[in-house]
Amino acid sequence: MRASRESAAADPAAGGGRPGTHAHRRAMFAAMGSTPASILDAMSRNFEPWVARMITEGKYTGWITQDGARPVASAGLLVLDWPPHPLDLTGEHRGYLLNVYVDPDYRRRGLAHAVVDRCLAEAHRRGLRVVALHSSDAARSIYEALGFRATNEMFYVEPVEG
Repeated sequence: MRASRESAAADPAAGGGRPGTHAHRRAMFAAMGSTPASILDAMSRNFEPWVARMITEGKYTGWITQDGARPVASAGLLVLDWPPHPLDLTGEHRGYLLNVYVDPDYRRRGLAHAVVDRCLAEAHRRGLRVVALHSSDAARSIYEALGFRATNEMFYVEPVEG
């Protein structure tokens, strides 16, 4: 298996990055089981131009691990503007880990840990001291083993129509 990196060199006209990212993102939300297919379809259509733009702007970097031509694991790091705060007194950005997914046939081989490690190394390279994520219950232990901890974050979300 080999890992490859999505970067600004990816062809934005082709949807920004590799098809594995889009398929894995959809599969990740589908596996959580609470989102209708119509919403996932609309999300996928809107994700493609968004990720292409983020890659071009240098705000998104992702990794895909492949077994031959088959994408089997992926993760991405998004750089967000963020004001200085108690966890990073001088920083103006934070990282956000997203699109972490491992094909069910390839789980329990350390692939999630490996792609998240690549994202954290990139965050370190960019000087990002804080990296946030949202985890499924199934993946929580992976992130905790890498040093992530629960916080007091809450959400308000407008209902999605679709």
